[in-house]
Amino acid sequence: MPNISARSQAAPASPIRRLYPLAVEAKRKGKRVYHLNIGQPDIPTPEAFLRGIREAKVEVLDYAPSPGRPEAIHAVQAYYAELGFHLTPQEILITIGGSEAITFALMVTCDPGDRVLIPEPFYPNYLGYARLANVEITPLTTFRSEGFHLPPRREIERHLTPNTKAILLSNPANPTGVVYTEAELDMLVALALQYDLFLIVDEVYREFVYDGKHKSILSYPEIAGQAIVVDSISKRLSACGARIGMLISRNKEVMAAAQKCATIRLSAPTFEQLGFAAFMADPNHRDIIARMIEEYRVRRDTFCEELAKIPGVTFRKPEGAFYVMFGLPVQDSEDFIRWMLTDFPGPETVMFAPGAGFYATPGKGQDEVRGAYVLNTEDLRRACAILAEGLTLYTAALARARG
Repeated sequence: MPNISARSQAAPASPIRRLYPLAVEAKRKGKRVYHLNIGQPDIPTPEAFLRGIREAKVEVLDYAPSPGRPEAIHAVQAYYAELGFHLTPQEILITIGGSEAITFALMVTCDPGDRVLIPEPFYPNYLGYARLANVEITPLTTFRSEGFHLPPRREIERHLTPNTKAILLSNPANPTGVVYTEAELDMLVALALQYDLFLIVDEVYREFVYDGKHKSILSYPEIAGQAIVVDSISKRLSACGARIGMLISRNKEVMAAAQKCATIRLSAPTFEQLGFAAFMADPNHRDIIARMIEEYRVRRDTFCEELAKIPGVTFRKPEGAFYVMFGLPVQDSEDFIRWMLTDFPGPETVMFAPGAGFYATPGKGQDEVRGAYVLNTEDLRRACAILAEGLTLYTAALARARG
């Protein structure tokens, strides 16, 4: 029997979803599971978006243009114009979610064997996209005690090799919630210019900033030819299932190459593109996003307040996104999460994403988990109370097992 490809064998399983079957089994037995393991907002998708889908004048659901429907491209232009960036249609590619945008960015900037520098912990699917594109990851470790901000320039330079083609990061960051400072971005731009690197920035959580201020990589004209922005409507419109993302660059060669990738996969979803166009046509679209962000600010504050009450839990309050990467007083956070889903007594339990899956460096993140504060404040308080009880019972169970 022939073997499957080494590329597919090397592609990692998602640490966010890997333990999901245990949650399904717990729920089958009647338990309520508070899902803080995945960045799935519970806030309703805006009515203007849904109405745009319901009222779409489509008689034949044909292929959309590979670069995106004109209505969707115009909506992206309008959105970025509100931010002060004036893009041409040729600088925008509508993608099947931010995932495809990242995949295209890696494929058009890197050849097999090239390396991409990524601050860790990072969104674990970055590693999966890289493996499928035969691109190598160079992890740049950041630390919980420093709020996961970047190390000094000399430390970053130490990780660069002749095969390094790009720096990839999310800002605000998943899973850490860090919002990089202007000084940090200035440093990355200078490095990209000095070492002739592409700078790929995932700005999906751009609006989700509670402390500090987000600065887009598009703000740097000196790096226009090397900057690539990845974006998506999944979070800001609470529309993860729509699968509408975008790749943006002012580099004509990058966009021409990405357009080739787009023609191979044919097109992004039609109805969801029309939904996004309808949302942007709603005069209240900015207010809708602003209200959502304020709700997440309250959730962040509540979640961090409750976590701070739990003995042994360590973290720095995140500045953006809707995640907290925090330490637990355990040696193996994945074993703890499994135990919470299989052995924790009572009618309720809680699920987090194990921290090791967000690192490429072996041994890192073993005592960490990522929590997504995507539930209402009452549920967040209850989840933290369950976590506190679980840590006590788990520690006692380990002590008994050791005799």
